[in-house]
Amino acid sequence: MSKVYVSNCDTYELETVKSTILKAINQMGGLEKYIQPGQKVLLKINLIGPKKAEKAATTHPEFVRAVGQLVKAVGAEVYVGDSSGGAIAGMAPTKKSFTVAGIEKIANEDGFTLINFDEVGPASKEIEGNFSKELYITKAIEEMDVVINLPKMKTHSMGVYTGAVKNLFGAIPGLRKAKYHKEAPNPEIFGQVLADIHKAIDNMPLHIMDGILSMQGEGPTAGSPYPAGKILISEDPLSLDRIAIEMMGILPERVDILKASIQRQIGVWAKSEIEVIGDFEKLKNYALPKSYRTHAVKDLTKVRGVIDFFKVVPVVNQKKCIKCNSCVDGCPVGAIDRDSKIVDYTICIDCLCCHELCMIEAVELKSKNQLVNVVRSVANLFYK
Repeated sequence: MSKVYVSNCDTYELETVKSTILKAINQMGGLEKYIQPGQKVLLKINLIGPKKAEKAATTHPEFVRAVGQLVKAVGAEVYVGDSSGGAIAGMAPTKKSFTVAGIEKIANEDGFTLINFDEVGPASKEIEGNFSKELYITKAIEEMDVVINLPKMKTHSMGVYTGAVKNLFGAIPGLRKAKYHKEAPNPEIFGQVLADIHKAIDNMPLHIMDGILSMQGEGPTAGSPYPAGKILISEDPLSLDRIAIEMMGILPERVDILKASIQRQIGVWAKSEIEVIGDFEKLKNYALPKSYRTHAVKDLTKVRGVIDFFKVVPVVNQKKCIKCNSCVDGCPVGAIDRDSKIVDYTICIDCLCCHELCMIEAVELKSKNQLVNVVRSVANLFYK
């Protein structure tokens, strides 16, 4: 029997959030059941882009602070990480997202170590039933003793809902996310990629959802905040999502993005096998995406062409390059020639390590399509 703990919490006041989370976890056996003193603990947040906390698109910084302080109290080291979205026009906004979302501030104040997944490089994974053939997830997860998943309760204009299962897509570093979107052009197929990621991670025993201020409507970024006033906690991401979906008024069978996780037994899905403990209730007047209301079935095959059109690649600007070779040494697959600094794109896996590690910004993201480069230049003005 899987268990999901639902707690009322209508504020991000630090001590209230901490006590609410701790009360539920103590019923689960205490935080010491999952974490030991001296361990490295990664808080995998939802940092979809450079959005302010009040927009409800990202895990709230005070929520992250609360969990981080609880982990530190056990005597463990706290790391906070993610890789933001941003394949279109070559944007790589993770660094900016940490700042705008308020995560950098709380990390500095509380002594948490930030990990930009785009900087640390990927690890290749081969797992049973691997849909994506070449699965690369951030090496940061392998370097941690424990990963705690901190998703945000949100709707999703394409997938109807996004939560604990979907939050692990951020474990894919850099622009490689676009490749997986291209390979999986509709929610049901894309769910196979998510199932792959969860199968590849075996050190993630706890999922704590920020539903204090959730997102309704056209999520995951363009919706509106909804004061759900809930924190959901479980050892099982799929069970947690099942309960969150029902609270939001979504029919479970309408969430195609989770079907692969159900089939591949990422967790427990059957309602009869889930025990809900605490403050479960149906949320009133929760706005759902238009695609849900109209029963529209989205097959985003055309997105493949869009992704190809906007595809960018790392290029070393020879005029800026000072031959420090940080890009060469940081490339996990050896795709950059040490002498010429020419990138072999038949080897490159789009992880963006070279781009992130170049301190003088000599590694630029360019497209063969000049229109894309113009779009990117204009977009970059908003990130400076």
